[in-house]
Amino acid sequence: MSPSASPRPRIDAAQRRARLGHRHRLATSAKAATAEEVADALLGLHATDAATVHLSLRARLADPDPAALDRALYEDRTLVRMLCMRRTLFAVSTTLAPVIAGASAAPVAAKERRDLTKWITEGLPDWDERRLAEVEARTLAVLEARGEATAADLAADVPELRTTIVSFPGKSYEATVALSSRILRALAAEGRIRRGRPRGGWTSSSFRWVPGTAFTDLDAPEPAEARARLARHWLASYGPATTDDLKWWTGWTLTDTRRAAAAAGAVEVDLPESPAPGLALPDDLAPVPEPAPWAALLPALDPTAMGWKSRDWYLDPDHTRALFDRSGNIGPTVWWNGRIIGAWAQRPDGDITWRLLTDAGQEATEAVRTEAERLRDWIGGVRVTPRFRTPLERELST
Repeated sequence: MSPSASPRPRIDAAQRRARLGHRHRLATSAKAATAEEVADALLGLHATDAATVHLSLRARLADPDPAALDRALYEDRTLVRMLCMRRTLFAVSTTLAPVIAGASAAPVAAKERRDLTKWITEGLPDWDERRLAEVEARTLAVLEARGEATAADLAADVPELRTTIVSFPGKSYEATVALSSRILRALAAEGRIRRGRPRGGWTSSSFRWVPGTAFTDLDAPEPAEARARLARHWLASYGPATTDDLKWWTGWTLTDTRRAAAAAGAVEVDLPESPAPGLALPDDLAPVPEPAPWAALLPALDPTAMGWKSRDWYLDPDHTRALFDRSGNIGPTVWWNGRIIGAWAQRPDGDITWRLLTDAGQEATEAVRTEAERLRDWIGGVRVTPRFRTPLERELST
C-alpha cells in the first residue's frame, strides 16, 4: 500500500510544531500563569542543572517572578525534584508526582538501593545491610531534628557518613568516594529526603537537604496503571510521536512502552518525516490552529529540546554537533515557530549573545533580538554557565 493510500490519519511536521507552541507554553498566547502549570504541561522540568528549572519557567510564564518560583520550589513545595525518567533529575508537580513515582521513580530508586548495597558491602567487609539501615536511620533522625542540613552537617553528626571507599582501584579513573554522597543519593531517590534551598543563588547546585516523603507513602498507582497514565499525559503534551520517542523519554523497556501506549488508548498515525508509524491520542487527530509567530530562548537541557529521540522535524541534523555535547546533552537554543534555528550564551560581562544557524527571515531575527533583551534584563547580574558545555555555547560565551 502506498503512503498516500494509508488508512492512518496523517499529521505533518507543521502540525507537530503548532502543537508544541501551544502545549509547551511557548507561543505568546499560551503562556502560563504558574510554575505548576508549566511543570504539568511538560511533565516535569529538567533539574540536573539548577539554572535550567528557572530559565525553562521564565520562557513560559506570562509573569516570570523569581520570588514565585522560589515559593513553589522551597516554601509551598508544589514542585518536587525526583530522580525518574532515564535516571534524570526532574522537578515535577505534586499533582503528577504519584504517577511519575509509580511509573518511573520507584524502579529507579530500587536500582539505586541495589547498587548502593552492593557497593558498600563489597567495599567495606565489616558493613552489611543492617548496619547500612542503622546509619540511614540516624541520618534521617538528625535531619528531622535539624530541619535542614548540608551533607557536611549530617556527616558531622553521623561520623560513619565520612567513611570512604576507593572505587575502581588501580584504574585511571580510580576515585575515593565518601559514603555520604551515595547514601544521600539513595535516600533522595526514594523520596525520604529532598533537596531544599541552594546554598547560593538560583544557579547553585549545592543544596541543603530537608526531610521528604517516601514514595511508598504516596498514593501511587500500581506500575502498569502508572505507566499507562504517564504515557497518556506524555502523548497529550508531546504527541504525536513514535514508540521509540516514548521509550527513550521514559527509559522503559520496549515491551513496557508498547503496553503503556496501548493501555493509554494510543492510535497509529502517519508522520511524513518518520519511517515508523507515530502514536497519538484518539481525540488529538484534528488539526490545531497555528499560533502567532513566536521566538524563545530555551536553556540547556530544556524539556522541549530533549523531549523526543527523533528530532528532524524541529532540528536540522547538520546542527547537532554544534548544539549537543558528546553525551547527547543539548545546550541553550534559539527557537522560531517550533524549530531550533540557533544557539545563545551569556558573555562574562552578562550580555546575551546569539547566533542563528538557519536563516528564518527578518521577522525571526527581530523577535530573537527582543527575546535576548528580555532574557538579559531578567537575569540581571546573575551569571549562568551550563553544567554541560556544548561547542557553540562555549564559542559564543567568550
